[in-house]
Amino acid sequence: MKVIAAFLLAVLGGNTNPSAGDLKAILGSVAAEADNDKIEMLLSEVKGKDITELIASGREKLASVPSGGGGGVAVAAPTTGGGAGDAPAAEAKKEEKVEEKEESDDDMGFSLFD
Repeated sequence: MKVIAAFLLAVLGGNTNPSAGDLKAILGSVAAEADNDKIEMLLSEVKGKDITELIASGREKLASVPSGGGGGVAVAAPTTGGGAGDAPAAEAKKEEKVEEKEESDDDMGFSLFD
């Protein structure tokens, strides 16, 4: 990613066709190590291509990637047999309510640095 970022910085800076030396200089300015293989691979992939067209096609590809919750994973809630499992849950709810009351102070959070 840092090689791609360096490439994009060079293009944004006005260099429409950055060289490996340009990318190494950008990476070196922030003390990042430059991997020659990755730089050469990136430059060979983008050689002769317009960066705005590459970004547009990348956006189209990302738009087709499904995102969001679900993902086909089903999670089953554990079930308890009988009323024995209900008592600890009720106790936990009572404890949570007590903790909430203890945490709410009248100072509206201004005592954070006291």
